[in-house]
Amino acid sequence: MRCTFPLALTFLTVLPWPRLGEVGPGDLARSLFWFPWVGLILGLGFWGALLGFQSFFPPAAAAALLLTLTVAATRGLHLDGLADTVDGLGGGKNPQERLAIMKDSRLGAFGAVSLFLALLLKFTFFMAWDEIGLGPGLILYPVLSRWGMVFLAYLSPYARAEGGLGQAMTTGVSGRVLLGATISALVLAFLTARISGLILLALAGLVVWLLSLYFQKILGGVTGDVLGAVNEVLEILALLGLLLCSHLLPTVSYPQFF
Repeated sequence: MRCTFPLALTFLTVLPWPRLGEVGPGDLARSLFWFPWVGLILGLGFWGALLGFQSFFPPAAAAALLLTLTVAATRGLHLDGLADTVDGLGGGKNPQERLAIMKDSRLGAFGAVSLFLALLLKFTFFMAWDEIGLGPGLILYPVLSRWGMVFLAYLSPYARAEGGLGQAMTTGVSGRVLLGATISALVLAFLTARISGLILLALAGLVVWLLSLYFQKILGGVTGDVLGAVNEVLEILALLGLLLCSHLLPTVSYPQFF
């Protein structure tokens, strides 16, 4: 069976990989196994970049450059999903209207506000990173959010009757894929943030479960846009959680081998 890591990498990031040939829905579903590891690659890149930015620029400029990098590295894919989802939830009165609005490529007022707030919160958290000195905990937040997408895809049916890109992920992801992704996330969470990482992973799972129930009620399931939106929500909550853990669990240190 073909390794699906390159598919996960090129789907979630702008990082290049040689042409994969024909890719089927089953390949995309199996690639979810690697989502936490792609999150690790992103996290390592973001942490290294922040260390470099901090050497040459004041905190605000370093945070702004890091924020720009996070958007460029993912093509703004999840931010687009966030804007579409919030537009649909804010403008539609029933599942059909909400899904129709989400499919519209135009940006509405609700989506614009959600993008502004998401980017503002991330910028603020990145600035706080320099002041508090959370070290390699920055590696963790993309791991948690990408694992959260796997868990949400496993829990939720696909919302659109006509199908779509996200359908392959929601209908094809197996318990085996989820188990592998979860074990990976557990290991990476412990290595990067010890007890704090495990606590945040458990909380991320709770948030995803609640959001799955919410979207099944309000949309009938999830779409690719919803998966992207939940990734953004989890990133923000993970960054907030790491900052809170630095105050509530001050004795928990990060691994020295990073």
